[in-house]
Formats: sequence, structure tokens, C-alpha cells
Amino acid sequence: MNDTQRAALERFIARAAAADRVTITKATRLSGGAIQENWQLHARVDGGVHAGDAVWVLRTDAPSSVAASHGRAQEFALLAVAARAGVSVAQPLWLCTEREVIGRPFFIMRWVEGTAAGHVLARDPGVVADRAQLALRLGHELALIHSIRPPQPDLDFLPVGDETPALQAVARLRRELDALPSPRPALAWGLRWLERHAPPRGEIVLCHGDFRTGNYLADVHGLAAILDWEFAGWGDPLQDIGWFCARCWRFGADTREAGGIGQRADFYRGYEATSGRRLDREQVSYWEVMAHVRWAVIALAQAHRHVSGEETSLLLALTGHIVPELEYEVLTMTEPA
Repeated sequence: MNDTQRAALERFIARAAAADRVTITKATRLSGGAIQENWQLHARVDGGVHAGDAVWVLRTDAPSSVAASHGRAQEFALLAVAARAGVSVAQPLWLCTEREVIGRPFFIMRWVEGTAAGHVLARDPGVVADRAQLALRLGHELALIHSIRPPQPDLDFLPVGDETPALQAVARLRRELDALPSPRPALAWGLRWLERHAPPRGEIVLCHGDFRTGNYLADVHGLAAILDWEFAGWGDPLQDIGWFCARCWRFGADTREAGGIGQRADFYRGYEATSGRRLDREQVSYWEVMAHVRWAVIALAQAHRHVSGEETSLLLALTGHIVPELEYEVLTMTEPA
């Protein structure tokens, strides 16, 4: 962030916060985020209800992004709706859709302390004191997200299709896979299997779309906030359950099937207690297959961004190397018993 952008940002926040003056004393690019950029801002605010020292997060688009992800105005609206439903999120503060400030739309939210790195949460026993309680709480939070149902005037940008969510997902992933330069027979097989075994259309709820270890903040006291809402949309609630429990998001802690941090029984119990409905275990397995196919297609697309020269990034390049492992998991999960 250069001096011109910083000065423009200070002026924008001062207007949005009804402050006399805002001085950004430190701006630090946060690690991670292949799709979005996140900056930690330390600021001093003179005047207004936010007067004093503040720590915020500025969230904006990465130089290139995944087509399926929401823009910042949409993600800001999703955060606001989730917060009203009681979901633990970082409080969204101000949205800027003007490109004149930093060159891209962005929003600012409150800073929340905690660890988000999936490999740390899954492998370091000192980060989270009570894994069972964290799994239970995550189930509770996901049930709160799924309590949001259409229609929602603030979320009118989210389409509500008439087709079965599973078949909608298969069609979308097939289009994305076909757009990539190299054929992937194992993923084509996985998509055909998902198409043939698709569950019927049921209850439609707000799905986070990327609910997994790595997209929430936690500390020794437990859960702090649910992050990264750029893939949220209306869908089958079990797609979030399957995504969270899929082996590809356990970060090597395969015996802890709930996101690499706990047991399914605790996660399911937290969800069922809050939602008031029992999870269909067999359908959860279906959505775990979908999770592996989806992550493989995303990984291929991210690798292609690097290979094509659209965005040179070691992170994107390395992402492509996980695809064979995901394909193997798809074939293993779908082979006849």
C-alpha cells in the first residue's frame, strides 16, 4: 500500500466513521488468501464514536480471482446478515465500492484475535485447549448459518434455482473442468458418479460454501469468528457438512474427521442440537465426494492462473500438485463396495 493509497484510505474512513481525522500508523499484508487480499490496519481515530486506537482488517480482491467468488459488496452483505442471525463473525464496518481509493473495491471489519492456519489448528495441540468443545461449537455455528433461509432482501444477488442443488453443483463443476486445457478422466468419472447418485432437492438454506478448518479463527478459549464468505449461496445444508468433514480438509489429522480438529460425533451433536434436525449420514458421504471433486477443480483453476501467466504465484503453482491425491480419494470413495 503506497502513500497515496494510504492517504485516500484515511480520508474515506474518516468520512465513513464520522471522525475528525484518521491516521493509519501501520498497514501489514496478511499471509494466505489466493482469492482475496487482507490487510491489518492499525489506526488512530480522532473524534466520533470510534475515537482512540483501533485495529481493523481491510479485505479486497487479489489481482485475479475465482469467477465463482463474490465481490466485496456481496460479501459485506453476507457478513451483515450472518451477524444478525447470531453467527460469530468479525463485525463489518464500512464498504467502499469506489476504485479511486485503493484501486479496488474493499470493506473494513474489526480485527479478531486468533489462529486461522489450518495446519496449525489441526496439528498443534497447544493452540486449542478443548478440541471436542471447538467441534461442538462449530456445529452450532453452522446450524445458525443454515437458519438463514430465502427470501432475504439483503441477499437478493444470490440466485435460488429450481434444480436440485447437487445437480446444479455438478453442472457448474463440469463447465469449469471443461474450460481447463487438460482432460482429467478421474474427475470426469467423479462428476458422472455424483450426477447418478444426486440426492433430491430438499430444504434450501444459506450455505457458507467454504466452511472448513482454515476459514475460522480459534484460540485457547475456542472459536473466535467464522471467516471467508466469498462462496456463500443458497443450497443443501449437507454440502457444508460434507465440505467440513472431507479428508482433504483435515490437514493430515485423518483420525479427527471433523475438520482435522475433532470427532464427527461432537460436530454433529452441536449441529443437531441447534438445528433441531438429524443429519443424514449417507448423504453427508455423498457431499464429501463432491467436496473432493470441487477442491480438485478449484486447485486446477488456481494452478492454471499461474501457468497461464495471469498471476505468478508459488502458492497457486503448488496448489496444482494436490490434484492427484484428490483424484485418488474420489476414485476410492466411489468404487463399488
